[in-house]
Amino acid sequence: MKQTDSVDVLIAGAGPTGLVLALWLRRFGLRVRIIDKTAEPGTTSRALAVQARTLELYAQMGLADAVVERGRKVFAANLWVGGKRRAHLPFGDFGEGLSPFAFALIYPQDEHERLLIERLQQAGVTVERNTELLGFEERGGRVIAHLKRADGVEKSCVATYLAGCDGAHSTVRETLQIGFEGGTYEHTFYVADVEAGGAVMNGEVHVGLDAEDFLAVFPLKEDGHARLIGTVRDSSLAAGRELAWSDVGTKVIEWLGIDVKHVHWFSTYHVHHRVASAFRRGRTFLLGDAAHIHSPVGGQGMNTGIGDAVNLAWKLADVLRGRADAQLLDTYEVERIGFAQRLVRTTDQAFTAVTSSRPFVRFVRLHVAPRVLPLFFRFRRVRRLLFHTLSQIGIRYPESPMSDGKAGNVRGGDRLPWTGSNFDALTSAEWQVHVYGEAKPDTAVPLYVFPWNAEAKRAGLERNAAYLVRPDGYVAVAGVDGMRSG
Repeated sequence: MKQTDSVDVLIAGAGPTGLVLALWLRRFGLRVRIIDKTAEPGTTSRALAVQARTLELYAQMGLADAVVERGRKVFAANLWVGGKRRAHLPFGDFGEGLSPFAFALIYPQDEHERLLIERLQQAGVTVERNTELLGFEERGGRVIAHLKRADGVEKSCVATYLAGCDGAHSTVRETLQIGFEGGTYEHTFYVADVEAGGAVMNGEVHVGLDAEDFLAVFPLKEDGHARLIGTVRDSSLAAGRELAWSDVGTKVIEWLGIDVKHVHWFSTYHVHHRVASAFRRGRTFLLGDAAHIHSPVGGQGMNTGIGDAVNLAWKLADVLRGRADAQLLDTYEVERIGFAQRLVRTTDQAFTAVTSSRPFVRFVRLHVAPRVLPLFFRFRRVRRLLFHTLSQIGIRYPESPMSDGKAGNVRGGDRLPWTGSNFDALTSAEWQVHVYGEAKPDTAVPLYVFPWNAEAKRAGLERNAAYLVRPDGYVAVAGVDGMRSG
């Protein structure tokens, strides 16, 4: 018997992107269903980093403190070449003054997902497991989705909008026949969670290089536990069998002095770089890995998907609650696809520099970079630029049709600069006006007036200017007319 249900938004895929989208939609009071064809959440994952911009968005929903508490802050990275440490890069709180989350944080994706699922259940939504999206079509101003449960029962779900958060092999994207151009890197990599001893198990990041091998060591929350990412030996690949821990290259592991006592899990993978040719088709949207995949350099992937989710969530909410015209939804693709394309290009260049076997690139990687990087890291401006880039606080939407104006150094489309207290107002996740100094209370949306001080000036804000701030903490209009006093 075919059953039919109706919701505001159907979400296909219960990874971090889909879960965050569901959480934000629920806080706006919308009817949400989230399905996933897997039987249970993942127990292995590659994503580790939770960037500052993600934590800022989580702070708006009361989730940041839990993530920071369960994760591990990392304050330095080390570069090893040929068994010797060639560079120690202390970054500490390298984003101090730029964000309330000025540090690097590691929190594995599988644990991250469990926390999001727990919070979503508290919001009254349960992930529907063993539920597959067979197909869908748009009809009569609605999306009709055809679902199949593990017991073989098929049913339809009527949704006002459909969000495809269903990964690199997205059924949503394939059904829409949206292109996914890009490629695959030649190397095969492994990822393993291990319990180990040795001097490098010290809570810092370590990257080991030689002419043919690569190993990255990331500390996990529990002392003596780490995530290892490295390359698989060519001889093992030639064997044509399922790979195991015994197939990994051991040279770098040995000269780093890592004594692996137990391997909790092990997996191999290829790295891809692709971006969908469109992020929206009618009432259907692509987010996360369904829209873009790229190298793990810089820990950007999961965070970018979460950024997609928040960007789309408040726009769907404004439209569904009758607060905005449906044209607002056009800005999702405009804002997110450009960033995804730039991200794939930059991570591709960085990944090539780390893994290329070309003689010149290898020479730079093994001999030039270890000498130059410590010199650059001595400069505070370099460390802050690195934070600005990796943390994603530098993402801007100047090309968006809703971005306008400039006041001080802040333009429409910029993330609202942090001044130490102004982010508290963002927990409402509603449109609001900020003024730093004095203002006339003649606005139709909530007005927040903050003192003009050194922090506001340093952040590049203009005294007494008005900033119209979106629900996701980005400035829509800088220097709003009629909001200045005297």
